[in-house]
Amino acid sequence: MERATIVDPPETPASRLRVLVLGATGDVGRATVAALIDRGHEVVAVVRKAGADLPAGAEIRVAEATDPASLSRDGFRGERFDALISCLASRTGVAADAWAVDHRANLNALQAAKAAGVPHFVLLSAICVQKPRLAFQHAKLAFEAALIESGLGWSIVRPTAYFKSLSGQVARVKAGKPFLIFGDGNLTACKPISDRDLGDHLADCLTDPERRDRILPIGGPGPAETPRQQGEALFRLLDRPPRFKSVPPAMLDMIAGTLGVLGRVAPALAAKAELARIGRFYATESMLVWNPETGRYDADATPETGADRLIDFQARLLSGEDTLRRTEQSVF
Repeated sequence: MERATIVDPPETPASRLRVLVLGATGDVGRATVAALIDRGHEVVAVVRKAGADLPAGAEIRVAEATDPASLSRDGFRGERFDALISCLASRTGVAADAWAVDHRANLNALQAAKAAGVPHFVLLSAICVQKPRLAFQHAKLAFEAALIESGLGWSIVRPTAYFKSLSGQVARVKAGKPFLIFGDGNLTACKPISDRDLGDHLADCLTDPERRDRILPIGGPGPAETPRQQGEALFRLLDRPPRFKSVPPAMLDMIAGTLGVLGRVAPALAAKAELARIGRFYATESMLVWNPETGRYDADATPETGADRLIDFQARLLSGEDTLRRTEQSVF
């Protein structure tokens, strides 16, 4: 794995670190704040708007990560921090959004961290950057490279698919509709990871020397699951026979191509074309470690963490104990 110049660890005892968190209002960011507080760390969460609902014990500061002056003045405030954890991510993944957030906002944070003498930067990235084809993947990789070369201590966490990104069909299946799959439903696989388990993993990067100056792919407890297997498990949960409807991946190619042509005169359609390309990528590429020597995704080489399982989360969705927040990148 890539390595950067090693920076001496902070002098603050590991039992009590002062941590600044960006992207704290997202699902993973909120879970990371909770994990840090549970470990006894002092947490300063930088958010865009006042009134953020975050775990008790976090200090909330309002600042704009895309504005270097605001981030330094209102976020860092000239104070000392032992680490910075960035859970920033673009909402849509389209080019303008990705380069503004995944790249430039994180660069602003990196520059502010260096100016403040922060010794350790933990970045939430994504496992899909292994085969970059999309704007947001290139934006994430560009910042990863900047972080690695920065001279700060770093940890880059690349998680597999999130529970919520895999649960968009729970409501439609509950309503009696078939589970939609691409092809035969076995084109891809992943090791789903919960917000809580990922938050724990990010928080523990601060005190585990084996996670320092490392790129860290991570999945949930496994085993790897295909969309068909996920659908079958959901029908078992509902005590119904499985029903699937296959969607050809080429359909997304056609949609993206058509919108791309129309987008030359209508920018809004160009953005929709990129969303279709994002959907195509997730429909055909596994969220597992890629082995360039074999040209295959390798489930056995994909590390695992935590104990939360996708099917238990979906059971809570069905019962109303949990809720699902949709994103612009949702395919179904």
